[in-house]
Amino acid sequence: MADDNDNSKAMDLNRIPFEEALNKAGFGLYSFILTALAGLSILSSACVIYGSSIIVPTSACELQTTLAQQGLIVASPLLGTIVGAVLWGYLADTRGRRNMLLVSFLSGAIFNALASISVNWGMLMALQFVASLLASGQYSLAMTLLSECVPLARRNLVVLIVASIFLLSQGIMALLAIPIIPLEFSYHLPALDIYWNPWRTVLLVYSLPSLICLVWLYFMEESPKFVFAKGDEERALRILTVIHRMNHRKSKEGLQVKGLLSETSQASGEDQKRQGSVIGQLFKPPLAKYLAIMTTLSVFLKVSAFMVWLPTIANQFVEIVRTGEGYDRTLCDILLAGQEAPPNPDLPPCALNETALLIVFTVGCLQSVFNICVSLVIDKIGRRNTVIAISATCGVSGIVINFVPNAIGGGVFFLIFLLGMVLLGLQTAMSVALFPTHLRAMAMSLAMTGGRLTLIAVVQILNFLLDNNCNMAFYIFASLLIASAMIAGFLPDDRKLRNVQPQVESREAIEDDADEHLKTAM
Repeated sequence: MADDNDNSKAMDLNRIPFEEALNKAGFGLYSFILTALAGLSILSSACVIYGSSIIVPTSACELQTTLAQQGLIVASPLLGTIVGAVLWGYLADTRGRRNMLLVSFLSGAIFNALASISVNWGMLMALQFVASLLASGQYSLAMTLLSECVPLARRNLVVLIVASIFLLSQGIMALLAIPIIPLEFSYHLPALDIYWNPWRTVLLVYSLPSLICLVWLYFMEESPKFVFAKGDEERALRILTVIHRMNHRKSKEGLQVKGLLSETSQASGEDQKRQGSVIGQLFKPPLAKYLAIMTTLSVFLKVSAFMVWLPTIANQFVEIVRTGEGYDRTLCDILLAGQEAPPNPDLPPCALNETALLIVFTVGCLQSVFNICVSLVIDKIGRRNTVIAISATCGVSGIVINFVPNAIGGGVFFLIFLLGMVLLGLQTAMSVALFPTHLRAMAMSLAMTGGRLTLIAVVQILNFLLDNNCNMAFYIFASLLIASAMIAGFLPDDRKLRNVQPQVESREAIEDDADEHLKTAM
């Protein structure tokens, strides 16, 4: 028995922890390629999930959709993401990140393409629901795969890049639509009794990123961490060797890893008991207070509802300004007049103005740049203080919109209001400091689920208000942001919390839950 123990100890001396092995694999060409793939995966999922925001106004003439029906078409993909989130998480943990991503890319692309031949609005809504359900795993699975193939020290960098691409995705979608939407063609398809036109072509184009990702991912490796966790150490080492070889192309030295240490649980019996009652702990002070506040902040953050309707809003804005009658009006007056404006003779009926699509792209660019700027200063200012400042500024801007009788001035304040989208990531980042590691994922899931569920109803409510009482829409949603700033003030300063927590746990928590915030963002 003593000999067996000695042999076991000798073998363990030749093994190293997985994170150390991944660090030896390095950060280089393979990491850059995988980061680019994760970025394209974001665009792929956005094209499927948020494509309806551009399709709805352009398909209105052919499908004869009412305002309520348009709201349902836009909301159905959001419901699909909620249903699909848990499904894809389970499949990824049991069947593998890469394998399930391949399935998601293929199935999402197929059903999104099928939606392009919808014969009525009900069929369009149903197919986009299924497509978004199938595509809802693309973002989270791609981020999981990326984070498990990149050394710990570089994860913050790739997460920042991916977060910025996410904010830019709707703008890129608008850019893809610009060459197609203004075209005037309509081909009758007798078998379906429909007309193939620009909006159907755009929907088909939105399936292409998924197909590109499918082919790209086929040549990439599975997550070595997942493979090792499943007990296949030999394959995990082969994958790490491939990553090392691509990251160190000019080096003749190999990976120099003979074995991996099993990631056994460090928790004591008392810790495991604690893990079993996660929900119970979240409802005890002070975590119950933090959970209530974070859930409220998630529910109150509904700037994303304006982003869903941004192509329609931008189009109405451009159309009335085009007539020269909107320069001395408030934004809501412009939107109301835009609904009643005569059709643009230079565009086919229901087509989105090219300038409107450029506005959507510009907003995405500014949000992405703003997110990067905030990320550079957040450690000095603190997450809580940053959330308070941005919430208050964007909220006040949303109210001021109703009092600015100038098209440009109103547009500027509306842009500031839309910059509140970066709060989604910031609020989740606050949870990193507020909740202990073993409770953090559950706490964020509970908070984000409340926000997602209310978003479906809010999209419909906003659609109604913009058409019937635009000023009230800005008063309500801007007030929610201002209230968020006040509510966030009841949280402790996270800079002080970081000083209390061990630095090692803090670093790991920030790296792991930055990925989690990106998963919940979709």
